[in-house]
Amino acid sequence: MTKENIKNQDGIGFIENTEALDMVKKEINRELTSAPVIIRRYTQHLASSGGKLIRAAALLICAQNENGLIHPHAVNFAAAIEIIHLATLVHDDVMDNAETRRGKITLQKKYGRKTAVICGDYLLCTALKLVALIPEKKGYLDLIVPDYMRRVCLGELNQHINNGFLDLSVYRYLKIISGKTAALFEASFYAGAVLNEQDELIISKYMKLGRYTGMIFQMTDDCIDFEKTEDYAKKPVQSDFEQGVITLPLIHAFRKMPGLRNKAESRELSREDINNAVEKSGGLSYTRMVSMKYYDKAMKIINELGITLDKKNKLVSVLEKACGFAKVTG
Repeated sequence: MTKENIKNQDGIGFIENTEALDMVKKEINRELTSAPVIIRRYTQHLASSGGKLIRAAALLICAQNENGLIHPHAVNFAAAIEIIHLATLVHDDVMDNAETRRGKITLQKKYGRKTAVICGDYLLCTALKLVALIPEKKGYLDLIVPDYMRRVCLGELNQHINNGFLDLSVYRYLKIISGKTAALFEASFYAGAVLNEQDELIISKYMKLGRYTGMIFQMTDDCIDFEKTEDYAKKPVQSDFEQGVITLPLIHAFRKMPGLRNKAESRELSREDINNAVEKSGGLSYTRMVSMKYYDKAMKIINELGITLDKKNKLVSVLEKACGFAKVTG
């Protein structure tokens, strides 16, 4: 069978990975730059600061068949996932009063918080529209995408409710990030898998792989807040605690240094105190240790999938990026 015949198997125009990712970028750009006039100046601002599309890339890899080709529906799903992610960032920036994101001034800083909230809502609607445009979608994703959006919102609310809670447990922290970050990664891996797999057990493995990757990604991001510069992260760092967000490195420091919690409660804890405590207690090492447990689980799943070497290497590459082995900003 020739390559052209493979790409047009069963009347479906399958796409190569690089071509598919380019199509995703163009679809996102089209949605942002050709939005209705009333909102276009704001969405165009967002279009000027594109991310690394790690979730879209993961979705396309999961959708890749044994011939290395991808179902065209994956493009819509990947674009929708990235637009949902962009919406969460816009809303995050409002809640955090952030001034920069991806090295650019935030929407809320430039145009105001109310405008940013409405734009974030518009982006969520745009993502649903992209999924709704897919023909014959009933069999796999018309209900699951809204459900993942719900989980992301609940994760964000869970984090907000626990803002400033100095007794936050490791268990509660993991539960928060499983919704706030990992749910969208899980959705990405799931959406790709259902386009290429029929076995529900295999699809569930992809879902777990996505969830573990998202957990790793968030823990890596939490470490970045303590050890990287704003130029590296392309967003504010040294700011989680100031925003009331208690992350795993600090949770570990509170557990190891009881006096630190009392100091924080009395509002006597400076950024220098926090950094010294996290370093002295081994908070970053502990966070990476927990992260590596998820990495080991993820690698076990990858080795069980029975996929081509090319696909396996690509999935491992996504996992390593989540671990921070390569420079990635979401």
